[in-house]
Amino acid sequence: MTTSTPKNPFLSMLPSFPLPMPSFEELQRKMLAMPNVMEAARNVKVGASPREIIFREDKLSLLHYQSDVPKKYRTPLLLVFALVNRPYILDLLPHKSVVQQFLRAGFDVYMIDWGVPTEADKHLTLEHYIERYMHNVVHYLREYTDEEQVSLLGYCMGGTMSAMYTALHQELIKNFILMAAPVDWSDREALLCRWTDPKWFDVDKVIDTFGNAPPAWLQGSFAVLKPVANLIEKYITFYDKMEDEKFLEDFFAMETWVNDNIPVAGETFRQFVKDCFQRNLLVQGKLRVGRNLVNLGDITCPILNLMATADHLVPCGQSAPFNDLVGSKDRKSITFPAGHIGLSVGSKAQKELWPQVAQWLAERSDRD
Repeated sequence: MTTSTPKNPFLSMLPSFPLPMPSFEELQRKMLAMPNVMEAARNVKVGASPREIIFREDKLSLLHYQSDVPKKYRTPLLLVFALVNRPYILDLLPHKSVVQQFLRAGFDVYMIDWGVPTEADKHLTLEHYIERYMHNVVHYLREYTDEEQVSLLGYCMGGTMSAMYTALHQELIKNFILMAAPVDWSDREALLCRWTDPKWFDVDKVIDTFGNAPPAWLQGSFAVLKPVANLIEKYITFYDKMEDEKFLEDFFAMETWVNDNIPVAGETFRQFVKDCFQRNLLVQGKLRVGRNLVNLGDITCPILNLMATADHLVPCGQSAPFNDLVGSKDRKSITFPAGHIGLSVGSKAQKELWPQVAQWLAERSDRD
């Protein structure tokens, strides 16, 4: 009787051709580069722009960005990131910063840092984040700037939450930019939709067991969405370019952000999975934030919908329906060749996309 070793399906994704062996001279160069690699790793800095905390509530901080560029527009711009990972991806490095794009254009820029939820925060729901924290931030900004309305830019889950907030409080929002944010989960072919399908994903068991959605579990799930790119190709590229100091700065900044995971408050995670991923209530006008139904048709302010063609987390089909669901007459979409994170930090996006976005917002903001 003979036995055979089971085939590993992961191995089938690896290149079938033999990888070339490095020469002695190449290995020597790589070894000589190691001190610079270690120095770059030790000295990595993220969060490029000077800022100050002007408001706190529980774990939340409101950041106000400083700039030497004279302010041209009175309408404050509030950036809202997801509850997963940290928001400094929007201000990663001086040459990879959405914040810097708006500051250079003369905007008054603010951003919500949600902080890190603890076991004591597992009860927080979407109502807490939207109707309490976001609402208090917007009201504080109106008093702080003496402006009646603010402009919102919401990224990923932060965009979905910002859309809900705008629908509930349209009178407070002057312009709204949706960035790589899902609103319609009807396409069940998207990988995250498959994974959260109630046939095999019991979100109640997860949250009842852990309290909050664990950061290591979330990070691992996102990594295996693109296993070859995230677990193999990335390190091959690192080996090839480890002698390039500019590459090392960018690489370690991104690695810092990717691994800076935080938990998601349990009840918010439970509600988002059930009401959005599994029941797709938002586009049906059936999603509730507290006692209030969210009707995207109540949004009437100017809309800019930013989507990335290579987004494996939020396919364009999950964002595109937004423009047809709102009541706005001034609405525009931009579909850009980038990935979910590249839409923010990619060199092409920084050069070509964000100047367009800043110009769009400038035309709809009150001048100082």
